[in-house]
Amino acid sequence: MFEDWHAIQTLLMTYAERVDSGHFAEAAAMFENATYRVERDDGSLSARFKGAAQVQEFFGVTLLYSDGTPRTKHVITNVIIELDGDSASSRCYVTVFQQTDKLPLQPIAAGRYLDRFERVGSEWRFADRLITGFLLGDRSQHVVWDADAAPTSAG
Repeated sequence: MFEDWHAIQTLLMTYAERVDSGHFAEAAAMFENATYRVERDDGSLSARFKGAAQVQEFFGVTLLYSDGTPRTKHVITNVIIELDGDSASSRCYVTVFQQTDKLPLQPIAAGRYLDRFERVGSEWRFADRLITGFLLGDRSQHVVWDADAAPTSAG
């Protein structure tokens, strides 16, 4: 049981590490067999992606700097994992900090990840991620689309 909990927590943290290091293809690959959804404030979906290719396309709106990273740190807290045989769910908070030459260190977004996982063989993987409840700060140095506009679905 602890091993399962640890494996799922490691997935959560590995995702954050890959995004913050600018390894978007590796982060997207974690959703090869999953959906990745973004919710608006009113509870409707602003975006829905399925599979690694669509998730990687979504990551394409993120600005990268000379060090190859988006100059962010995704901090995952308040992790609650519920195991149920070969499936599991989790909910956690995420706060995204950013610092660039033009932007002092500050939180640029805070919200929740609501995730479902499935075990295939002895390995856990993402089945679904819903990004919800975001409070937004200055994302002008983070994304190439209008920071006040919602992303569109890739499919």
